[in-house]
Amino acid sequence: MDHIETKHSPYDMDTTAFDSEVYLEKLLKDYSLKQIMDTEAAVVKDTQTLHSDMQTLVYENYNKFISATDTIRKMKNDFKQMESDMNLLKEKMGTITNFSEQITGTLQGTRSQLCKLSEKHSLLKRLQFLSSLPAKLKEHIEEQNYVQCVQDYVHAKKVFEQYGQQPSFDGIRKDCDIIMADLKQKLRAEFHMSGKTAETLTKMGDLLLQLDEKPSDMAAEMLVCASKRLHEQIVMLQDQTERDMIEFVDLGIDGFLRDLTLVVTAYYDMFVAKHYDGERDDFQEVALKELNSFLNENIDKYMTLVQDRVESDIGLGDTHIMLRALDRLHRRLLAMRNICCGLEIQRNTVDIIISAAHQLMQTHSKALKDHFADSLSSVRLSLVSTKSDAVVSGVHLNDLITNLYVTLMEKVRGVLQDLLIFLQTDWSFNIKCDYKGALCVEGIRETLLIGFLHHISKVMNSFGDLSTSSLPNLLLVLSKTCLEMEQNGIHVLISLVDDLYEIDSENSTTLTHETEICAEMRETAQNLLDTYVRLQGSNISQMLRKSVETRDWLNCLEPRTVRAVMKRVVEEMSSIETVVASLYEQQPHQNERTTASSDSSRKTHFSNLTGSKQQFRSNWSNYTPSQLESSYVSNIHRLFSERVDIFTSVDFSKVSIVTGIIKIGLKTLLECVRVRTFSKFGLQQIQVDTHYLQMNLWRFVKDENLINYLLDEILGSAVHRCLESTLMEPNAVEIICERG
Repeated sequence: MDHIETKHSPYDMDTTAFDSEVYLEKLLKDYSLKQIMDTEAAVVKDTQTLHSDMQTLVYENYNKFISATDTIRKMKNDFKQMESDMNLLKEKMGTITNFSEQITGTLQGTRSQLCKLSEKHSLLKRLQFLSSLPAKLKEHIEEQNYVQCVQDYVHAKKVFEQYGQQPSFDGIRKDCDIIMADLKQKLRAEFHMSGKTAETLTKMGDLLLQLDEKPSDMAAEMLVCASKRLHEQIVMLQDQTERDMIEFVDLGIDGFLRDLTLVVTAYYDMFVAKHYDGERDDFQEVALKELNSFLNENIDKYMTLVQDRVESDIGLGDTHIMLRALDRLHRRLLAMRNICCGLEIQRNTVDIIISAAHQLMQTHSKALKDHFADSLSSVRLSLVSTKSDAVVSGVHLNDLITNLYVTLMEKVRGVLQDLLIFLQTDWSFNIKCDYKGALCVEGIRETLLIGFLHHISKVMNSFGDLSTSSLPNLLLVLSKTCLEMEQNGIHVLISLVDDLYEIDSENSTTLTHETEICAEMRETAQNLLDTYVRLQGSNISQMLRKSVETRDWLNCLEPRTVRAVMKRVVEEMSSIETVVASLYEQQPHQNERTTASSDSSRKTHFSNLTGSKQQFRSNWSNYTPSQLESSYVSNIHRLFSERVDIFTSVDFSKVSIVTGIIKIGLKTLLECVRVRTFSKFGLQQIQVDTHYLQMNLWRFVKDENLINYLLDEILGSAVHRCLESTLMEPNAVEIICERG
């Protein structure tokens, strides 16, 4: 209502009801002088704007106005000519009307006669067709024009049924029946002949039905004959091994599936969609059931052939080409499902694609394992071929670890990217929508990635078996690689596979969690590192054991130098420390070693690890022989000392690794000393050797009290096993060790 009132308001300048006098009176009455002046300025401005717009509009349409003027002028001239033409046409139409009326009046009498003649002519043509029908049927049969032959016979059959009792028509009918009986036998023979296409079988089946063959018999025979033809197609496809996958599938689509579709649609139209009076009531249901069985049996044969071809091509050909071919096949089967309404195709292409994904996954898994084995062989070969320890202890081991780690990561990334092709969005299939496909996607994570990580851990663990002759540096490389995998690699790979394949592993109860693999990999790294420590400790122990077992300690000369084996042990430990330091940095809590004793005390004393707050020092050179013969000293040592575990797991740090090796070596030396008997000079040689070790091994460990304790035990055991327990003067020992 407000809109209507505004439309007819005399105060609205934009309506036809606007009254300037009324508007002016209201303006002068209600507005102030300033408002009136503002209104005037606004009206002047709007007027100028409208005037400018009108001028612009006129200028823009000037050419249109000129063109319209020329068109109107031309139309005036054309209408004059058109008017004269219309008058002439009117005169001619009148003349034609007059002539038509004259002809109608003239032929009015003969029209009925013409109709009778036309009917007689049609009857004569029918009689002529019937009389010449046997000859035409024979001619069509000779020309193999069976379709036209059957059409002519069916057309004439209606006339025979109406006039067949007359003698003239009865003879023609019998001749035609004999000819069509021969044709029926010929069609049956060709129907059962091998090599006929599905289209030909369909045409012949339709002709035989028109010739009153029993539908149930024809339905069974059609499926049997079609099966023979389709079997020939399968045999032909089996020989196409030289073609690529796309050509192979195209041959199957254009040949086998096309023939199968033609047979199914024709059978459906002839026997399922039609009702036959002479057949039993359930004929259509039985025909549909037989057709379903026939369709699925042949689809299964073809899909089995395709699956065999896919399995033979997996790992050899291009996966993208294979999936393009299977995508075409999938689209065609979807089209067949739409065409064959009422039929259920049980097998689909997705099963083959999922099977191909599983097989390709197994192929990639084997390739990953082979690549890992080759990488380990390369690492071992590189370590064996390296003769200089200086080279090994430098950049060489780090390069081996980097190469092994990087190549493994890149290889796994490449495999995951290759398998991602199965999930591209442009395929007509989507395997993740299928239950088996979803399991397959999870299988890529579990079977391929997690399985390969388990394989890495298992293979590397096998090198940690002490019964195998593994290189110590190989154990070190493998342990560091496992540690890198545990700290970075596993998280990167599992995150990658979860992101690429959209797997929610965090909320899944069936998928392996990242922490499980990390724990297994760290356990493997720990096992390898412990084996490395024991192997290196065994090597040091072997040198020390031989040095003790092969020496005659009862007939030793007075020691003048440190034995060479002790120097060799220190050199080996220095080399081991250099190698380990290149791989394992100090842990933050291990950066500061326990404060060592003063230089003077280190030269003359062995410290022994005691309780938490006490420290007991032994100075074997200060004891008298009677004191040395007593077992109180060693008992006191054991009383105030903590037990030293030798074969314990070490930390992933240089100090812990080297300490573990030293403990094994010194423990071996201790056990060897305990079973030997020493003379005076033999004991003094042990004193010199242990002091030399104490001077050089303390810098390799975090707590030198541990070294001092084991060396005290060694010297104490030698004292107990000595026939004349007399030690050298500390200054003499110090001079010999500094000189050695």
